[in-house]
Amino acid sequence: MANLYNDTPELRFHLNHPLMKHIVELKERNFAEKDCFDYAPQNFGDAMDSYEKILELTGQICTEIIAPNAEDVDHDGPQVVNGHVVYAPGTTENLDALNKGGLLGITLPRKYNGLNFPITPYVMCADMVSACDAGFTNIWGLQDCAETIHEFASEDQKTRFLPRVSAGETMAMDLTEPDAGSDLQAVMLKATYNVSDGYWYLNGVKRFITNGDGDIALVLARSEEGTRDGRGLSMFIYDKRNGGVTVRRIENKMGIKGSPTCELVFRNAKAELCGDRRLGLIKYVMSLMNGARLGIAAQSVGISQAAFNEALAYAKERRQFGKAIIEFPAVYQMLGLMKAKLDASRTLLYETSRFVDIYKTWGQISEERKLEPEERDEMKHYQKLADACTPVVKGLSSEFCNQNAYDAIQIHGGSGFMKDYACERIYRDARITSIYEGTTQLQVVAAIRHVTTGTYLNMMRQYEQDPTTPELDGLRETLKGLADTYDATVAEVLEHKNNDYIDFQARRLVEMAGYILMSHLLVSDASRDKQFRVSAEIFVQYTEGEVAKHAGIIAGGKPDEMTKYTRCMLLKN
Repeated sequence: MANLYNDTPELRFHLNHPLMKHIVELKERNFAEKDCFDYAPQNFGDAMDSYEKILELTGQICTEIIAPNAEDVDHDGPQVVNGHVVYAPGTTENLDALNKGGLLGITLPRKYNGLNFPITPYVMCADMVSACDAGFTNIWGLQDCAETIHEFASEDQKTRFLPRVSAGETMAMDLTEPDAGSDLQAVMLKATYNVSDGYWYLNGVKRFITNGDGDIALVLARSEEGTRDGRGLSMFIYDKRNGGVTVRRIENKMGIKGSPTCELVFRNAKAELCGDRRLGLIKYVMSLMNGARLGIAAQSVGISQAAFNEALAYAKERRQFGKAIIEFPAVYQMLGLMKAKLDASRTLLYETSRFVDIYKTWGQISEERKLEPEERDEMKHYQKLADACTPVVKGLSSEFCNQNAYDAIQIHGGSGFMKDYACERIYRDARITSIYEGTTQLQVVAAIRHVTTGTYLNMMRQYEQDPTTPELDGLRETLKGLADTYDATVAEVLEHKNNDYIDFQARRLVEMAGYILMSHLLVSDASRDKQFRVSAEIFVQYTEGEVAKHAGIIAGGKPDEMTKYTRCMLLKN
């Protein structure tokens, strides 16, 4: 019987990465709960077996329920009835199946009825769900918001809200407004404290809210009267059971149509402060967005997988001029690059998720006891790596997923333009990934400091030391030379000491860094498993071309002329 997890051996490969042993031992506190919960693992092997079983169950539900429902969900979509969202029938069936399988609250502690899984296997579940229905990921995957409650809320709030998420209730993060999109400092939804009952009341409008009618929402609102910047914003927990929020409309979107993107009206909506006042944007949203960006990277990888699967199957079946079109070099070359981009995105995704797992778990342990100096150093080390990799994996995997969806249509030819084929829906779903939770341009803004401070170069030099099988030594040597080119190009940009020029070249520098890092990871993967050999060779060659292109553009430009000419030309028009 088909099962998406078993049919995607790359997932099992990444699950069994050597770093997982350290992650599991940290997450399980050396298996301290084995005598408290009958489903807690006894040892590392038992934990990994649990992850495998959940991933296989997710793969089964994806194959048997979510994938068959995807086209109808895309067609039917959600509706607004009496001011609230009613999901498409297929969406309700999907949620019910995942809830019955115990697949909500995956990462939450067992005392809140969660499974206490690391983030990495959870991201794998999101990867699979996205390959079947990217829009549905935006409903099921928002349980990740519970991590913010777990990290920052009071124990009373955790006890009341987190078991509800584990039991199947959905979540939302209500951040953006009509005049506050990427610039969340402009949020004006008003929060007013009522001394008599100890609750806050929210008034205003939120727009473009994914799954906006979720059962529990994290809401960014202005708690400090007279303020206009981020220092006046706090984070609140809103419980749908208390009422006060109505859905004005569901946006009519290009893609992910099964996911309700809502405009919400708050009228004296009762809410609770989450964490401390004034830290809503500065601390809590930053943490929330990093988790969301990792989620969109997983969604992008899943869409890339779906696009590749559809393109490969069609190329094998479609015959022209007496043979299957996959036999034509123009087609199999496209498919090879699609697979290389997919594998490159996925390896950086799981490398990043492992970094997040380690630093987040140390953070949780630090609330239980004082960390030893070497433990705190490890936490800081992996936090820096996670901060550096998150914008790159979100930015590049979403761009690659758009490219793969485009190429899937191209391989289908005229048929791909028709709604009879899944690649048409996949193409529409892909487009949002490079826009929401921070556009690719904003990911570059977040990543450029790791270019200028040398984080990415240090990572390259570290990966250069990883063991490589003899037949791959040439690829590793090529990457060492590309790192030298990258280092020289960064120095060339920085020597002008012109911030506008750094910003002008930022995307080129970030892409160079990302491609080289992805290439190193693929070479390491290919050294452990030959299934990645072809992708490693193709992607390193692709990286060579991209690095040479970007380095050439930067070397041939004159900073003042380039920035001024481009700006003047656009303003003139």
